[in-house]
Amino acid sequence: MVPSKLRVRLGVEDSCTMSSRQSKARTLLEFIIDENSAVQSNKVETGEKPLLASSNVEPPKHELATTTESGARAERVIPWYVVSDSAYIKNAYLLSYYYDPDRNVAVLAFYDQEEDRIKYWFDKHGHKPYFLVKERPDEVMKRLPPNLRQRLDDAELAVKHNLLKMRRETLTKVKVKDPLAVREMRELFEASWESNIKYHQNYIYDLHLVPGFKYEVQGKRIVPKSEAPSLDEEEKKLISSLGRDSGKLARELITILELDPPTPRVAGIDIEVYSPIEGRLPDPEKAPYPILSAAIAGSDGRKVVLALDYPKAGRLNKTRFSDFELIIVDSENALLQELFHLISQYPVVVSYNGDNFDLPYLRHRAEKLGFREEEIPIVKYQDFYTLKTSIHIDLYHVFENKALKTYAFGGSYRDTTLDSVAEAILGTGKVKLEEVSKAGLEELARYNFRDAQLTLELILWKNGLTWKLLVVLARLAKTGIEELSRSQISIWIRNMLYWEHRKRGYLIPRKEDLEKEKGVTKTKAIIKGKKYAGAIVLDPPIGVFFNVHVLDFASLYPSIIKTWNLSYETVNPSYPCKNYKEVPEAGHSVCFDREGIMSQLIGVLRDLRVKVFKRKAKKEVERGKAEWYDVVQSSLKVFLNASYGVFGSDAFALYAPPVAESVTAIGRYVIKSTLQKASEMGLLVLYGDTDSMFLWSPKHELVQMLIGVVEKENRLDLEVDRIFRYVAFSGLKKNYLGVTDAGEVVIKGLLGKKRNQPEFIKKAFEETTRDLASIQRPEEFEDKKKLIVDRIRRIYKKLKRREFMLDELAFNVMLSKAPSEYDKVTPQHVKAALMLEPFGRRLTRGDVISYVKVKSRDGVKPVQLAKLVEIDVEKYLEALKSTFEQLLQALDVEWKEIEGICKLELFFGNR
Repeated sequence: MVPSKLRVRLGVEDSCTMSSRQSKARTLLEFIIDENSAVQSNKVETGEKPLLASSNVEPPKHELATTTESGARAERVIPWYVVSDSAYIKNAYLLSYYYDPDRNVAVLAFYDQEEDRIKYWFDKHGHKPYFLVKERPDEVMKRLPPNLRQRLDDAELAVKHNLLKMRRETLTKVKVKDPLAVREMRELFEASWESNIKYHQNYIYDLHLVPGFKYEVQGKRIVPKSEAPSLDEEEKKLISSLGRDSGKLARELITILELDPPTPRVAGIDIEVYSPIEGRLPDPEKAPYPILSAAIAGSDGRKVVLALDYPKAGRLNKTRFSDFELIIVDSENALLQELFHLISQYPVVVSYNGDNFDLPYLRHRAEKLGFREEEIPIVKYQDFYTLKTSIHIDLYHVFENKALKTYAFGGSYRDTTLDSVAEAILGTGKVKLEEVSKAGLEELARYNFRDAQLTLELILWKNGLTWKLLVVLARLAKTGIEELSRSQISIWIRNMLYWEHRKRGYLIPRKEDLEKEKGVTKTKAIIKGKKYAGAIVLDPPIGVFFNVHVLDFASLYPSIIKTWNLSYETVNPSYPCKNYKEVPEAGHSVCFDREGIMSQLIGVLRDLRVKVFKRKAKKEVERGKAEWYDVVQSSLKVFLNASYGVFGSDAFALYAPPVAESVTAIGRYVIKSTLQKASEMGLLVLYGDTDSMFLWSPKHELVQMLIGVVEKENRLDLEVDRIFRYVAFSGLKKNYLGVTDAGEVVIKGLLGKKRNQPEFIKKAFEETTRDLASIQRPEEFEDKKKLIVDRIRRIYKKLKRREFMLDELAFNVMLSKAPSEYDKVTPQHVKAALMLEPFGRRLTRGDVISYVKVKSRDGVKPVQLAKLVEIDVEKYLEALKSTFEQLLQALDVEWKEIEGICKLELFFGNR
């Protein structure tokens, strides 16, 4: 056995050590790997007893052995990372929760604000997994074979309220000893309810716990730690107007959302791994190659890069840099032990694509080097990685989330690579590095630290905006932060609705029941593949129009859901109803005898955003509180804007086609009736799209009159969204360019804005939009039009002459999944990625492939393999045409004019 003493060099080295190093610049390609000897010689054996991280024990102190001038080495205490139970926690924010298969219990992860660390609480209620069936308890026993009967805990009667039938029903709750038994037993019954809910989520529903909220843990009891806030007059007025049930819900949500977020210390981490093949990341499951460096950027000011010493390392002039400290270690074991010790000190650890690479690589590499389970703080839970001492947020999933990207981050970034997101949000990108394995140690350390620093800043920017956003969303979605950050909004809304069902004693309906009761639609879809008619979009004109006012229905679809009481149980009810309305165009009937659960939740969320938190964000004097209210209203906006899209998706657990169809039908009715009223008032409507309309040079008093009529007749809020100096319409739906009085350019649908266009097209489009933004008066169009036409003609000629560089012609597309996962149709960018594999470059999900269009069977080649003579010029001319033709049509310019075939025409002269 090898002793547990490890030779480690830390901090600033003495001058003798530095001068003894070779002066030759260090190159990682010179790093010779002897995998077998490395694994054997680095195994750690220790006789130390485990150090348990419990609420009563101080975190273990980490004593590193250091090399002294005499060569003596000190003992190193290697901590054990074990999840232990904490029975009492004073100020505990519930951040995450799990099912522990070893202990067969639910485990809650609380953040202790006073001690600034994560504490775990194991279930003390004897809670068991269960599902519901119609059969009586004695019949349940008869249906179970002997092997499954042993896994049955109990079968007892349970009364639930069935919203679909609007009646109370007695079912049998089949309680089992482990969650896997649910999956096996449910198949033995004709029908089962609530049998496809994950156990850890079920636990949160049953205990009515709110993730992100503050509790006090007292043995078995988990008590909310926040008192109901005092209400201002506007809040009292709102709650009074909502009625008993909705008012109570609004009061509960105000209490939940008013509570300030926890403020844990956060660490951003990143690792760099040796690879003998350029551009190929090693398999994290096998972890075959050494970890060269690991960087930690902490919210407490820690800025450290741990780097592995290796043969033929050149001289380093310093180990302390302006933005981080470089710590050099002699062995990979020492690097991992110190890294594990450092990250275990932080309650929250953030990474970028850490689920797919950093954390699994660290865990499996440690295993490969002989670390025992207790010496590794990283664990896999279901489909993501977390830590025994911290929660782990992979920001790649956060910024990839479509709802957050659109409604929270304003679509400010195109690709979801760290470089693209950081450039868009922080204004700073990654350090440029050709290849990790060819970098010098100092260069590698800078590259590594920048990634960790960017990761940290992405969660802390704007005074912790991303973190606060996740906390609010967790409270709304009743979903732990780790799970929420890795799931789409349909899961959030589902969890919110399930939680409310369970709290109110409602039976959660099966998808089969909803399809059977609510599967009929009555309108015909215009778009192929859709099941019913969608929103109304008017045909726009062609040309440029000055002084255009855009009127927008504030949260149209959420407002319709609230106003029309739309919910899966209220539309086409299968129970007697006294008070109902018929949906225009669709013909569905909606019951108004009682509030629908979907209508109530969406309606209250909408009112809280508009009438409480949006108002308070503007009026609050204290900056920190104003920022918090702004985060709350932004989070509510994310939920509201995505709600219809979720309700209208057949993948949603509570999807009811008549509900989705009714929303769009009422939306069409409202838009049509508003357009008719506007026309009757003498207002000129240029264009209408879903929830907005474009008015040409309207009189202020007529606009206000129209807003008043809509509010009175439809109980909907219509408001002036923006005023354009001018709008250029291409004649196509959802395609226009508008310039506001402030010079902001708004582009809708035009291809030049698309992210996957080659750089030369994007650059030309941006220059063109700048030209258009500078136009103040109609008479200026002629000069600007000439500039635009000349620019496009120059590009046309350059393409013909093949004067562009390959990187300027490249299409840059991010892989949404690994190339091997495309089994039916292989897109062009995937074909290009596959071409790199024979050369040792294997791309996977999240990587960006740069390719050009060539004359070949596949039609594409990665930039690295292409030559300029291979370029398919006609394909690029088509791309140029498709990008600018729509815009030029709005300027009354034909594409033939660009090609030099047709005569030039005056923009205003031929009107």
